[in-house]
Amino acid sequence: MSVVSMKQLLEAGVHFGHQTRRWDPKMAPYIFTQRNGIYIIDLQKTIKMLDDAYAFVRAVAQNGGVILFVGTKKQAQDSIAEEATRAGQYYVNQRWLGGTLTNWKTIQSRVQRLKDLKKMSEDGTFDVLPKKEASLLTKEKDKLERFLGGIEDMPRIPDVLFVVDPKKEKIAVHEANILGIPVVAMVDTNTDPDPVDVVIPANDDAIRAIRLISGAMADAVIEGKQGQDDDNAEAEMAKGAEEKQADTEADAEKTVEAEETSDSDED
Repeated sequence: MSVVSMKQLLEAGVHFGHQTRRWDPKMAPYIFTQRNGIYIIDLQKTIKMLDDAYAFVRAVAQNGGVILFVGTKKQAQDSIAEEATRAGQYYVNQRWLGGTLTNWKTIQSRVQRLKDLKKMSEDGTFDVLPKKEASLLTKEKDKLERFLGGIEDMPRIPDVLFVVDPKKEKIAVHEANILGIPVVAMVDTNTDPDPVDVVIPANDDAIRAIRLISGAMADAVIEGKQGQDDDNAEAEMAKGAEEKQADTEADAEKTVEAEETSDSDED
């Protein structure tokens, strides 16, 4: 059974591409037809490739991977933040700061600055500072939180990027390509799919389409993490069984030794 049904895709408008004069020829394999000057995406291919993307993200999550959701266009901002948070992952939904991946150490220093400012705000430090200084620090904190809040707790460079509109997020995609980080993305008819590792042909401008696909990616993460928990539980059970078996064998050896000692004493 597919992750998302044909009906859901149609209702969300996933099949609507861009105008025929605004297209990338490399997306031709994913186009079904054109209607009234608009390309129509082949949803049969979308279903299959979405299933592939789901399986890929689920496997990464099951292995404890970190997934970064990226979508800074207005239509994507809410869905990206909500679905990444629901999945216990991380997101960038405002401006992508150049070097977020390729200059991770510098980004980490800015994240630490954000954490320090938040702590100062919460512990009352701002209240005892001169009004002008407190105002400047508050503005700095708010700006850092807007751009870095979604990755504040990200422990390391992500293992996968899920991107809405790789054309708009070309800097993020390029950084991921440089570092060999796989990119899963919603790719519309006006975008070159080559920099994307796992393509999901889809309308990347409609809010409902973005919510549907990003929701499926969040579900994949959640299912993968559940599988990781199950694997850990099985490993613990197996470890417990091995320890119990070892204890049993040790007890048996002690019993044999005791019997041999007893026989020796009788002799």
